[in-house]
Amino acid sequence: MDIILSTTSSTPIYEQIVTQIKKHIINGQLKEGEALPSMRTLAKELRISVITTKRAYEELENAGFIVTIMGKGSFVATKNLQLIREEQLKEIEYHIQQAVALAQSNGISFDELSELLKMMYGEDIYEK
Repeated sequence: MDIILSTTSSTPIYEQIVTQIKKHIINGQLKEGEALPSMRTLAKELRISVITTKRAYEELENAGFIVTIMGKGSFVATKNLQLIREEQLKEIEYHIQQAVALAQSNGISFDELSELLKMMYGEDIYEK
């Protein structure tokens, strides 16, 4: 499992870990029931505090992405397709909000932005 941390990012390290593990689960790199590295192992690999990895794992467990079994470790939870879909939509919504804000601040109309989105989507949406 590849996790790349940025020490120059304004995003806390535990959030970077959470985000990347979620992406690995959503895109299928981490499968249901697959064991995650122990908190100590991950902390050692990433050269960070065990407290940071503990917080990341707690966030992932609270969000339903992993389950922790005392004495055995942490594992990818059984996929809840609705939860995964909601996470994907949340991320898309965030990026669309960013694009809308940028368009508005640069005087780009809704029609221009909409046309750009249609072109970028790469298919004729009117045929569906």
